[in-house]
Amino acid sequence: MTFTIRRADYYYCTVQDQPGEGYRLLNELAESGVNLLAFTGIPTGPNYTQLTLFPENGHQLQIAAHKARLPLDGPHHALLVQGDDALGALAGIHRKLFDAGVNVYASSGVTDGKGSFGYLLYVRPNKFDRAVAALEV
Repeated sequence: MTFTIRRADYYYCTVQDQPGEGYRLLNELAESGVNLLAFTGIPTGPNYTQLTLFPENGHQLQIAAHKARLPLDGPHHALLVQGDDALGALAGIHRKLFDAGVNVYASSGVTDGKGSFGYLLYVRPNKFDRAVAALEV
């Protein structure tokens, strides 16, 4: 079971929940050369969606967002796990955090269907350094 864990800064913004908003944002970022490590969209009510962006280069994202007049909140810190998919891979990670007294307050993961996975871990800012130490990042 091989995987890597790294720090991943993220930014979020809220957009109106209407057709094309995700496309518009993602297309503008792509045209500006912004490479995303991860992206999520979550409804925040009947008319709005929160988009969370994990850029490879946060400064580049901020420049592109400013040009697009897109207000960003961040950077915030999370952990990105990527590796070979194996039964219990996530349990071992969570065990280390539990042993260190770190609570994961949100997470999201996906496999690629070919044997690899990606997993985002969100911990409270006051526990982030403890999580980094526990996972030897």
